[in-house]
Amino acid sequence: AITSSPSSPMSDTTSPVTKKARKSIDVCAPNDERVGRAARMMLSNPTYSVPQAMLAQDFTEGESKDRALQQRVRRLHSKLEKSATGVVAGVKDVKPAAAVVPAKDFAAHIPLGLKACDFLTKSTDPFLAVKTCTDALDAAGFVKLSKRDPFAGVLKPGGSYYYTTNHSTLVAFNVGHKFKGGNGFKIIGGHTDSPHLKVKPISKRSGSGCVQLGVECYGGGLWHTWFDRDLGISGRVLVRNTDPETGKEKIDQRMVRIAKPIARVSTLCIHLQTAEERGSFKINKEEHLSPILGTQSLLESGANAQLNQFDDDDWRKAQEPALLKLIASELGIETKQIANFELGLFDIQPASLGGIQSEFLNSARLDNLATCFVALESIVDYSKSEDLADDDMISLIALFDHEEIGSQSTHGAGSPVMAEAVKRITSAFCDVVNVEAHSSAVRRSFVMSVDQAHAVHPNYASKHEKSHGPKMNAGVVLKTNQNQRYATNGVTGFIAREIGRKANTPMQEFVVRSDCPCGTTIGPIISSNTGIRTVDLGMPQLSMHSCREVMGIADLSHGLSIFGSFFKNFNEIDESLEG
Repeated sequence: AITSSPSSPMSDTTSPVTKKARKSIDVCAPNDERVGRAARMMLSNPTYSVPQAMLAQDFTEGESKDRALQQRVRRLHSKLEKSATGVVAGVKDVKPAAAVVPAKDFAAHIPLGLKACDFLTKSTDPFLAVKTCTDALDAAGFVKLSKRDPFAGVLKPGGSYYYTTNHSTLVAFNVGHKFKGGNGFKIIGGHTDSPHLKVKPISKRSGSGCVQLGVECYGGGLWHTWFDRDLGISGRVLVRNTDPETGKEKIDQRMVRIAKPIARVSTLCIHLQTAEERGSFKINKEEHLSPILGTQSLLESGANAQLNQFDDDDWRKAQEPALLKLIASELGIETKQIANFELGLFDIQPASLGGIQSEFLNSARLDNLATCFVALESIVDYSKSEDLADDDMISLIALFDHEEIGSQSTHGAGSPVMAEAVKRITSAFCDVVNVEAHSSAVRRSFVMSVDQAHAVHPNYASKHEKSHGPKMNAGVVLKTNQNQRYATNGVTGFIAREIGRKANTPMQEFVVRSDCPCGTTIGPIISSNTGIRTVDLGMPQLSMHSCREVMGIADLSHGLSIFGSFFKNFNEIDESLEG
């Protein structure tokens, strides 16, 4: 149930503000019950944000995807805010609650924050993250490339292109109108993966009358935060089909996202735990993290056994039949067409704006999909910029899979993907094979390795070095570590600060305490593999690697400003450097 805030005048149904606002609802949405319902939800609780209202339980999944409806609700939300302040209602002697109208400092950042919510909610794993990106790139007019075909003759000055590797790593780029082979690359690097629970090859598991799912921990998650969450499932499914022209079998790669609470990892009740167990909450990742899908019955077990008798695929026999049926239903195929899958669990709670002034973004996978979102926005924006006409470089984003587990794969940051992109794009603009052109391009290039940063936690402030404690909503963070856990050095740090200065955008500094271990990023991996100068940056957040994380919405805007300034101003800054 949605309850009103007792401290808000909006919660008083007899107040002039509430009466006028309710009248505004009737005027704004007299013929749309869904819009009216969303409006009353926002009215009854002024801290209830627009994306929360749109995705509330009262709305069906189909309704929440209705763009026209979303626009109407947002317009109505704006009118309700004006009603609350007396602008529409004509009430000037009643002060609204602070949470009703966002502070001016954050109001300008809310549209980008709402767009990020949509991106994050759709991008439940690396496959879906890349699909969300490619959908946006297609809509922006980027041309999809095939890695198997030569780039020469396809790439043109002023063009915008993208390609994927394994459907979980993305490379997208704009070609400056004045680009020539041997010129430099302006690169923003991030990663598409986050810690989560992945389904094992043999997924079938049961115990104590419950149907369960065999899962494996991916990356270094805060696994205690996955307990008592409503979990959906998403990922890639290999589907057997027949080519209508040749009659031969072909294997399609389909993406699936089931945003329903089909699984749950439950905690043990307090009454069955010792005092020591309650105090430590120790988790055995093999025994305690298997989610429950449903209950068993003798009839169900017998039916599944009969189904398996007629299935000649040993892999399918090792899967939970109920899960296969659900996936087949979602994709509109038969169960026997499923040849394999790579699936993971995710918290179905949508991303939302939070905080008393809607200044925070609450979501899963902020590390590092927040970077992916801002990088995507920046490359699309630059493709439409007039600055591209005078640009003689390549502006590129590279979003890698497998960062959370070391980047050592065919499509991680430790793979040939980055070096190959520079070489192939450079070669496409050379009349003959030119080794010098590639070497020249490397020396003229620059990488911004962007991964979320650690904001100071007010309850654990002593965990940060006193002079290097980044705060949320205060700017992008420049990361430095003298042991090269980050790739930043004196020159690359200077370039990053100059980019921020030209954008008039705040930046912060981070150095880990000398008595604490330091994490690492794709920065040192890319710089050592390619020889390209690299700096490490990130937007500050709390709860990193939790099932649910939080960051400031102003830092999305700060990141977008920094990335845009990088594409626009890097060449000028680089040319001013001696040597």
